[in-house]
Amino acid sequence: MPYPQAVGRQLATATPTGRRERGEAGVARRHLAERPSAGLSAAHGRRRLPRISHPVRPSPPVRHSSTAVAPRPALQHRRRPPLAFFSAQRYRMSTPPTSGSGAGVGQRTRASRSQTLSTDPTPTPSDVAAPSQGTGGAGTAVVNIEEEEIVVGNKRKQKSEVWNDFKKIKVAGGYKAECNWCHKRLSAGSNAGTNHLRGHLNICESRLVRKDLKQSTLKYSKNKDGSIFVEKYVFDQDIARKELALMICVHEYPLSIVDHVGFRKFCAALQPLFKVVSRNTIRKDILDMYEVQKLSLMNSFQQGQSRIAVTTDMWTANHQKKGYMAVTVHYIDDNWNLKSYLLRFLYVPHPHNAEVISEVLHDILCDWRIEKKVSTITLDNCSTNDNVMKELQDKMPLSSLMLRGRLIHMRCAAHIINLAVKDGMGIKDPTGIKVMEEAIGRVRETIGFWSATPKRHERFEKAVAQEGIKYEKRIALDVKTRWNSTYLMLSIALNYIHVFDRLAKKEKLCAPFQPTEQDWKFARYLCDRLKIFYDTTELLSATSYVTANLFFPKVCGIYLAIKKWQTSDNPIIEEMSAAMKEKFMKYWADVHGLMAVATVLDPRYKMKFLYAMYSQIYGPDGMHREIMKVRDLLADLVKEYQSSMEGFGATDGGAVSTAQNEGDVEVNDIFDQYLSSEPVVPTSYASSELDLYLEENVLPRTMNLDIISWWNVGALKFPTLRKIARDIMAIPVTTVASESVFSTSGRIISPHRSRLAPKMVEALMCMQAWSRADMLGILYKSYIQFSSLCFPFHFS
Repeated sequence: MPYPQAVGRQLATATPTGRRERGEAGVARRHLAERPSAGLSAAHGRRRLPRISHPVRPSPPVRHSSTAVAPRPALQHRRRPPLAFFSAQRYRMSTPPTSGSGAGVGQRTRASRSQTLSTDPTPTPSDVAAPSQGTGGAGTAVVNIEEEEIVVGNKRKQKSEVWNDFKKIKVAGGYKAECNWCHKRLSAGSNAGTNHLRGHLNICESRLVRKDLKQSTLKYSKNKDGSIFVEKYVFDQDIARKELALMICVHEYPLSIVDHVGFRKFCAALQPLFKVVSRNTIRKDILDMYEVQKLSLMNSFQQGQSRIAVTTDMWTANHQKKGYMAVTVHYIDDNWNLKSYLLRFLYVPHPHNAEVISEVLHDILCDWRIEKKVSTITLDNCSTNDNVMKELQDKMPLSSLMLRGRLIHMRCAAHIINLAVKDGMGIKDPTGIKVMEEAIGRVRETIGFWSATPKRHERFEKAVAQEGIKYEKRIALDVKTRWNSTYLMLSIALNYIHVFDRLAKKEKLCAPFQPTEQDWKFARYLCDRLKIFYDTTELLSATSYVTANLFFPKVCGIYLAIKKWQTSDNPIIEEMSAAMKEKFMKYWADVHGLMAVATVLDPRYKMKFLYAMYSQIYGPDGMHREIMKVRDLLADLVKEYQSSMEGFGATDGGAVSTAQNEGDVEVNDIFDQYLSSEPVVPTSYASSELDLYLEENVLPRTMNLDIISWWNVGALKFPTLRKIARDIMAIPVTTVASESVFSTSGRIISPHRSRLAPKMVEALMCMQAWSRADMLGILYKSYIQFSSLCFPFHFS
């Protein structure tokens, strides 16, 4: 039969095996040229191709018992398409039933199609079925050509990540998107978009079921008590990517670490299933994680019951010449755990005046929805910050602040101490020379001599070993403008006085500025005076424990020490103490009020500590006046907090509600009638609760008291004071929490990373701070679910 061979020629030439079939196809072409009735043009020697009907799948063929060969079907013709057309089509020939017949259809199968490549012109019964035995005439064969599904190669990369779960195919001249999970086909035209594809993935049952089917392995884990156990482990690409992004933030790794060949080899050896992402992808992961955690923290602030203390400071990056503001928050959560971490680290454009800083700070508080929950804002002592607080109080809702904003401005205690010491260390003689630098000048010069070069330092280290002294602290020169570095220089050098004297006898260059015995004596005298300031600053600069109740006792100790130094037999120390006292009293009135309340709320001190200290500071006449100021301030706080607690119960603990039956209602009615018949004695609940607390005996002062736990468990009978204590004990007395951020930011905005965008810098800083504050561990349970809602295809 000539037609199948002609079709075979066209199919064969479009396939890799076409070259081997050209000879056979040539024979078929010559054979068809001799038979014009087979649909060929005798004039041109070319066969006209059949018309292609609608690609409807034909009915199964009907096989007949007769071995007679069915007559050749009549063919319809059309113009010849290019050879590539045949490489993408599947031909099926069928013989439709004659009129009056409902069955009897011939079908070309894949197996029979391969047989047509033979040069034998005689068809087999399986190639063309016999016509049906109906009442009509001979059947007419129609060629049905059904289009093959073609996987479309993208000329350009698809931008949407939804195509990771779909493939684009071409069917019947149109484009379809076939799901890789359930193989359902959806529209994929140029105007179709991808929203319907995303919607399908959210409800695709095959994807939801198969995504959870992961191979698990066993791994060793450790309990909190240190015991080791074996548990099931399933690798998750999403969690691995999250941990990689978090590792870069916490350990300050460069974003380009994901492009390092060594890191990629290490990940492949550690977990071959993990696909390392690019630098741009990990940057996007970090920004997305930051946004998710920010929303979670905002939600936790709204659900929390305590007020939030804020600290802030400004810093200028040397490599970018940009100003950044660090804002930290401090509060005690509902589980009575002290939390302190970075809230924002954002770029502030110039100029950095009071109006700009106050506007930016107010926008931050409103953005995080905590403007009505602020207790205090701790700032450095400078005129700009004073103006910032004036501007800010005009923008804040005063009705929601403590005592309508009277206590919102908190001055940094460490800065007050620093100003007092600097004034004392900077005293000058009548000629204008700084007395302190002259007194310790020779000590500073000899330390600088032996630490100037590595060779001299090695000689000094050998001399220390010969003296039988452990060289645990290395000598170092101080920074003249920083008194704490001067204290550290002197405290270390005083341990090696004999070593300095011994080396001075051997080294002639060191002899001119060798310290005398009086120089060492004054250095020790000064070091002992600076120690109290250094220890107090270190104690109050911590953020892992409460410092509000420690501030007032330590400051009182400094004041009494300065007062005692004024009677010193050393005129330099006497003059230094006078300068310190003048600066100290300048800021005393601004800080002692609220911090005195914090001391009263310490069950080891209460009001008795104020009586003891104020008698030394103000004398018998002014003592009672100052004590009443503190008591009235505390009473005002109790009244304000109690009025805000009305309708919410007397305590923030969980109240147990039980259903009342008829007997309970009767009992309550009888009790209410009895109370109404009793004479009403005017009393103040605030006064009674405060008086009850103050009348109790103080706890032993030497005991190591966890004041947060005491107010959480041991003070349930003082619900109002308990709530006040939770808000006040969280107040930081220094801005060290904000200033310490700048040491980290200096490493992040290094010369090699000076091109980081401000938004990326903030994401890196905040994610590191939240991780170290254990805030990510609290929010980790809902992270995957929450991030899948916000960014459903980011980690797919």
